[in-house]
This record gives sequence, structure tokens and C-alpha cells, in this order.
Amino acid sequence: MPADATVPQYGDDATIERILTGAGDTWAVVGLSDNPERAAYRVAVKLRRLGKRVVPVHPKAETVDGEQGYASLAEIPFAVDVVDVFVNSALAGDIADQAVAIGAKAVWFQLDVVDEAAYDRTREAGLLMVMDRSPGREIPRLGLA
Repeated sequence: MPADATVPQYGDDATIERILTGAGDTWAVVGLSDNPERAAYRVAVKLRRLGKRVVPVHPKAETVDGEQGYASLAEIPFAVDVVDVFVNSALAGDIADQAVAIGAKAVWFQLDVVDEAAYDRTREAGLLMVMDRSPGREIPRLGLA
């Protein structure tokens, strides 16, 4: 699908590829549960196929596909490279700030998750940032699958 020049782009191909291939292999997926019908679950499967460790972050702290879940980013007892956000836009900015606080290298807001102020804050903090995109779509589009 061609990009519409009137719609802001929150992540160029170079940034997307850098997050997917060079930002690190531990991804915290905020909003991931064990429901295979949810988009977060399907994206997690694609990330695992790409060699990523996928850590579920969900209020229920569910274990998903053998990986222990955590109720928040702050509870994860090891380094997280990328925070992939599957929550509504009103909550996403706080998650981005938490990602900065835990020392993540990148933040990825999923399709329809948009918070321009959080995008700017995250980039100003030195993290890579993609917004309103899906790694599930970007992986095959960039030939990384």
C-alpha cells in the first residue's frame, strides 16, 4: 500500500529495519495475553520466528508460550531491548515513558496507537521509535521473514 503524503510517517524503513534487526533480541510486548485471536499474539509469533525473545506484559502477568509474563515493565528482572505497545493511545505515552525509564533501546507503537508527544519524548531520550505500524506487516514487507 503506498504511503499517503498527507499522513505523517512515524518511522522510516531504516529505523524499522534497525529495530527489527539491530536493536536487540528481547522484546517486551505490552498487552500480550495467551489469546491466539489477538493481534499481539500473532505479532509475537512472527517476532519469535525472527529469533526474538518475547516477554508478555499484561495486568494478568500470564505466561505465554512458556515465557513468564509480568504485570508491568518495571517488574521485568532483566534488560529489555524493545517495548512493543498494544494498548490504546491514551495509555501508550505512559508505557513509552516507562520504556525510557527501564533503559530500552526502542519503542514500537502498533497500528492505530498514536501519541505524537510520546513519540517526540521517546526520540528526544535517544530511543528509536516507530508508531502506527506493525512488525507483523513490516517483517515480510522488508524481506526479513
